[in-house]
Amino acid sequence: MEIIAGIAVLAALFCIRAVALHVRRGSVACSVRTGERGWQSGVARYAGGELHWVPFLGLRLRPRHAIARRGLIVSRRRPLDEGEGPEGYWMVEAGPIALAMSEDALTGFLAWLESAPPSAHLDPA
Repeated sequence: MEIIAGIAVLAALFCIRAVALHVRRGSVACSVRTGERGWQSGVARYAGGELHWVPFLGLRLRPRHAIARRGLIVSRRRPLDEGEGPEGYWMVEAGPIALAMSEDALTGFLAWLESAPPSAHLDPA
């Protein structure tokens, strides 16, 4: 009986965490792939000049990846192939990281990149 209660508490905490991730303003479902690892599901949210990514599975609400807008260049984008990831998602390569997101989220991501001040794409000399 104690095991069932423990599992129920963990499930409730996981649900509360998932709701907390999604209700924050500017949050979108987004998967991340770094290196040879597969896609990891999570939530991305815009925080000033950074895109913070928090995985769905985990205990912390702190971002695992913080991608700075300054100097970020999208090298490639394409729709994900069938079986490669979630259906209808687009893959965006930006440096050493790849993001997979819906077409609407991709539009928002590209608008966020383009809305940076002109000096944001320049490195100080």
